[in-house]
Amino acid sequence: MSPCENDTPINWKRNLIVAWLGCFLTGAAFSLVMPFLPLYVEQLGVTGHSALNMWSGIVFSITFLFSAIASPFWGGLADRKGRKLMLLRSALGMGIVMVLMGLAQNIWQFLILRALLGLLGGFVPNANALIATQVPRNKSGWALGTLSTGGVSGALLGPMAGGLLADSYGLRPVFFITASVLILCFFVTLFCIREKFQPVSKKEMLHMREVVTSLKNPKLVLSLFVTTLIIQVATGSIAPILTLYVRELAGNVSNVAFISGMIASVPGVAALLSAPRLGKLGDRIGPEKILITALIFSVLLLIPMSYVQTPLQLGILRFLLGAADGALLPAVQTLLVYNSSNQIAGRIFSYNQSFRDIGNVTGPLMGAAISANYGFRSVFLVTAGVVLFNAVYSWNSLRRRRIPQVSN
Repeated sequence: MSPCENDTPINWKRNLIVAWLGCFLTGAAFSLVMPFLPLYVEQLGVTGHSALNMWSGIVFSITFLFSAIASPFWGGLADRKGRKLMLLRSALGMGIVMVLMGLAQNIWQFLILRALLGLLGGFVPNANALIATQVPRNKSGWALGTLSTGGVSGALLGPMAGGLLADSYGLRPVFFITASVLILCFFVTLFCIREKFQPVSKKEMLHMREVVTSLKNPKLVLSLFVTTLIIQVATGSIAPILTLYVRELAGNVSNVAFISGMIASVPGVAALLSAPRLGKLGDRIGPEKILITALIFSVLLLIPMSYVQTPLQLGILRFLLGAADGALLPAVQTLLVYNSSNQIAGRIFSYNQSFRDIGNVTGPLMGAAISANYGFRSVFLVTAGVVLFNAVYSWNSLRRRRIPQVSN
């Protein structure tokens, strides 16, 4: 038992702060290595343009694929043994894997370790489950919106820090630095996260069918999982073509990489500003209204992105899109909280993470395929169509069951 755990009541606000810090550290750790991932693949012996592109895509995607497979297992274990234990397992496990990545000698070792990273992940969904089960229901939107900014902040700062560290110390040392960040996250969680959890025996655990029947509205929960998947598909579809699209818009300039980096980052900045505020608004007017409005707003922003003429126009639209995106996943998570019990929160959030990971894999593949056949601009129009379908699908699912406003 950690020094922070005693018989005093749990301060959920302090847990939220510590969980936010943990999500920030894991978000930064994951994104630290992203800027030079293809360079490390090349350093491990992969040569040739086609082979380098293929292996870079595989080692990037395999982490999300294995995370999607493992998340339900870890979610079930969290409901049996406690969410704090899963946070500790994830931080320590990923830290050890990062050390091994820095020692990899060939591409196959690195590929296996990237898969293992996905298997041992799960810090963010378990942090969401922990906070969701402790926070008063009428503050769920604000709390989960605030928590989401932790990972976003880390993901924004990570690539910049990773690039600087790689330039200063080389590629391999960055993996060891990343591991130290994750170990720091482990100790912060160990000593400062508090959870009162009564372990449940395997016999007492609800089986899948019982989990489904315990839900207030199983069809609505499934539709929320699909919504999460489509949100990630829409986000990821633009990633492979963004730099090339910016280069096409900018013309013959020398700082295309810098401009692309700025345009890639502005949605995250906007999400940082919007997520807590829109989450709080959702607590007042209902998260379902925030979700549908943000989806429609996203469609209205994606369409003109296909017709912009300058990087500045694209950057402004991307900033506004980020403000809408900042509301989407917290709204989905709040609706999941409203429609499931604390007993199964770990599994529900882990299933949602699996759908999110599947979207992370399929989104870039969809964007790359569309751009290869129909051009960069068509990606935005197809993505707008996908999000519009999501808005109609979500509205149809939500209107069948009005979500009651929850009081403390």
